[in-house]
Amino acid sequence: MAKRILLVCLGNICRSPLADGLLLRKIKEQNLDAIVDSAGTANYHIGKAPDARMIRTAAKHGTALDFLRARQFTSKDFQNFDHILVMDQSNKRNVLKLAQTQDDEKKVEFFLDYLYPHQQLEVPDPYYGTSEDFEAVYQLVDQATDALIQKLFHEH
Repeated sequence: MAKRILLVCLGNICRSPLADGLLLRKIKEQNLDAIVDSAGTANYHIGKAPDARMIRTAAKHGTALDFLRARQFTSKDFQNFDHILVMDQSNKRNVLKLAQTQDDEKKVEFFLDYLYPHQQLEVPDPYYGTSEDFEAVYQLVDQATDALIQKLFHEH
């Protein structure tokens, strides 16, 4: 059965679409069975493509993001996904406000916990940063997607 993974940040234009695109690429390359999507807790960018700077940064490393479109996280996502991975504390609070059961709450984890277990580290938001900030976020998310794939698909 396919693993269903949702990646969540604030606007769904920088961090979560990057993780979405990287996971999709790696899952396809490794022939794994998964459904991957991303969403934002805010409704600022619904229907828009990821930030052009993130698209460029990812493309430089062979990861396409330009086909993705922002959407807002909803309570239905708890039924549609097994893993809801948030990029920061604020995202976690906003997602948990929509949880209706303890099972819903258990699905919500920090994305970076796969790379740095139990540390609740945040993926920095590069939106107001430089191209170096976008590159640093790319490198961090790239490592974290590898760790996530290792844990969810290769460890039993």
